[in-house]
Parts: sequence; structure tokens; C-alpha cells
Amino acid sequence: MSKAVDVAILGAGPAGCTLGALLRERGFRVVVFDDDKRPDLLVGESLLPTVVNLMRRLGIEDRVKEFSQFKPGVAFMHRGGQRLDFLFPEGVLGKTPNYAYNIPRPEYDNLLRTRAEELGVEFVHHRAKVEKGEGAREIQLAEESLTAAGMNGEHPKLLVDSTGRTRLFSKTLGLKSERGNRNDVAYFAHFEDFDAESTVDGQVVLSILEHGWSWRIPLPGRLSVGVVVDKSVAQQHGSTPEERLNGIIDAEPILKKAGEGRKRVTDVMTYTNYQLISERAHGPGWIAVGDSFGFVDPMLSPGLFMAMHMAEILDEKVFKRGPSVLDDAKKLAAGFSAIESEMRDWHAAWGEIIEYFYDGRMFSMYEGGTKLKETYKKWALPAMMEKHLSANITRMVSGVSTRSRYGQKLIEFTSKHLVWDTEPPEYYAVQASNEPAKATA
Repeated sequence: MSKAVDVAILGAGPAGCTLGALLRERGFRVVVFDDDKRPDLLVGESLLPTVVNLMRRLGIEDRVKEFSQFKPGVAFMHRGGQRLDFLFPEGVLGKTPNYAYNIPRPEYDNLLRTRAEELGVEFVHHRAKVEKGEGAREIQLAEESLTAAGMNGEHPKLLVDSTGRTRLFSKTLGLKSERGNRNDVAYFAHFEDFDAESTVDGQVVLSILEHGWSWRIPLPGRLSVGVVVDKSVAQQHGSTPEERLNGIIDAEPILKKAGEGRKRVTDVMTYTNYQLISERAHGPGWIAVGDSFGFVDPMLSPGLFMAMHMAEILDEKVFKRGPSVLDDAKKLAAGFSAIESEMRDWHAAWGEIIEYFYDGRMFSMYEGGTKLKETYKKWALPAMMEKHLSANITRMVSGVSTRSRYGQKLIEFTSKHLVWDTEPPEYYAVQASNEPAKATA
């Protein structure tokens, strides 16, 4: 390579390819290291409407349509029979489209890579190795990786960790991380002849089980089915991922009937430890993006949005000046610090709203709103209150206003003061290894 590399990105997942494509449009010389080794199935198959804006910016939405399932919204089903539907109505999400897509991840990830290549990003088929740095660099590429990329010993100005859950930079530097307080494990696979129970084609269904919760994501010609349970529950259903997924499906009434004639068409994948944030996202000469910095609980499907969005805000708030920004270490570090603070706020906001589903308050509010409409249907004010709350929740779970302080306070106030004559939140909560909460009536 004759020209010096501005940015080297390690890992060709959604965060890395998105950032690479955006930087290339700014005039950066970008190299992505990728060994092309990734599982056939990945979590993150259901997108948020906010991701569609990113697709449009990258110019790929029409191509995504060709292999994906249109997603009009999400439904939550409770083991007690209650159902809560979130559709994306016209106008509620502002300028954001009122739809999303359910995607086969390999096809989607490959398209992001293809788009990055079209824009001029260079890919090196090599599993990059790093080591603690010298001088102004806290971390640096090993000599063999520099050689593999033909850099002739000249190190890139910036390294980006996009290795996902491998978290290569954090582990190399011995950085600590904050883990979530759940001890869950997820098993999932693709099935044919499994009832999605969607009210509208493409609607994702999340079910609160006797123990844990599950997802059903419609994809073209198949259904992605996953269960998320405490590890102690999983151990009661066999010793292999296949035994455990089948055992849990058959043990849960809300899934058993829907999956009576099911045919599994993929291997069963296992995911653990999916709630984590590193103590630091950047340092001299490097930054971590996407899952390499932190990953979110898969309920509500925020993970892929968070990965791509971090790339987007880095581009807009740090790299918009072009390659010269890399020569100002202080300004670069200040920009990275601001982005890290913003992403921590995103993680906290998602964690807060997801907790409303885990601890049962969201279903309890829904029951309260339903009774409010039934009791005061002739009165405009209660109906307006319920409509206003529903619109705000829809915007928050769609990624449009997840960080809205007003929305957060509105939900908090409603759950504390405007919900009465309903089952307690404990009844609706996602249960771990204890017995499910009992209804009061």
C-alpha cells in the first residue's frame, strides 16, 4: 500500500462496515481487517425503524427489501393471556419511517460489507492481532498484521475495535466491564411450520413465559424462535442446546401449541452474557464501537441500532472535519469522550425501558389504560391521556425518543400514580427460577 492508512478497523460487523463506509465518504483511507469467520445465525434479526434512516443514508434500503421481511411492529404476549400490540402508526414517529425489517443477518452483514467496498473501503483477509502500544499509542497492530495489510511498517493513525463480543482491545488492555444482573442464557434457531401468532404479517411476537421470555421473528420462509431463561432453568431441559430449546418450547404452554408441527431448519445457537459495558471506550490512538464497547439486552431489539448509531454519531460529531482531525489528539480525545458519554446514556435509557417489561410494570400500565378507556370512554381527558402515553412509549421502544427525559418521567409517573385496580407488576414480571407470580383475582 503506497498511501498511509488513516483508520484501521478490526472486524467487519455492522458497526465496523457502517463506520468504514461513512469515513470513506469523508475522504479517509480506511482498511478493515476481517477473517470472514462468523456464525450462520446471529442475534439482531429484528430491526428498529431508526435503522431504516441509516439504511437510506448508506443507500441500501431497496437491496435490504429484497431479502428481508417487512416489520410493522411488535406484540407482547403474557403467559396469563394478555396481549399488548405496538404497531408503528403513521405520524407518531415523526420523520422516522413507521416500519422496519426483519433480516437474515448473514445477508444483511454481507450487504453492509459490499456497500463499504463500493465506497472504496479496503478489506484485508486476516485476523488482526494487537499488542500494548508504545509512545503515543496505547494499543497497536502486531507486526504480522501490518505485513498482512501491506503497510510496510507504517502504522495507521487510528485503530477501531469492531470485534464485537470478542472485545479485543479491552481484553488486551485488561479493561474491566460492568455486567448486567441477570444470569440468562438464550437459545434460538430457525423453524418452518411454527405459528408466529402475528396479527399483521411480519409483526414480531415477544412472549412472557412461565420462566423467562421468548421471541418469534418472521423471516422470509421461516421463523426465528428464541428463548431466554435463567441458566438454572435451562439445565432442567437437557444437556445440549437442541435438547434445551426443544424442552423449553414443549414445556411452555404459550409456545407448545404454536410449535406442535415445527421443523427446525438450522443449528441451535447459544448466547450468554449479553448485558455488558466496558469501563472505557477509547484511549490514545483507538476507540471501540458497537458490541466491542457494550451490548444491550436483546428484548426490544436495540443492539444492531446501537452498533450502527455509534458509527453514525462518530461520523457526524467527530470525523466530519475529514482526515485532518486525526492530527489533533486533544480534540479527537474530547470528541471520543463526548460520544462515549452519549452512548452510556443510550445504554442506560434502553436498560430503563427494558426493565419496565422485565418487572411487569409495562403490562400493568397497559391493563390500567384498558380499564381506564372502558370506564371513562365517554370522557375525553382519560382517552387523551391513554393515547398520549401510548404514543410516547411507541416512540421510545422504536428508538426515536428512547433517551427523552420527558418520556422517561411520563412513564415513571404513570406507573406510580395512574395505575390502579390491576394485577400487581409482579404478576406480569418475567420470572427466573422461582414460581410464577399468582393473579390476585
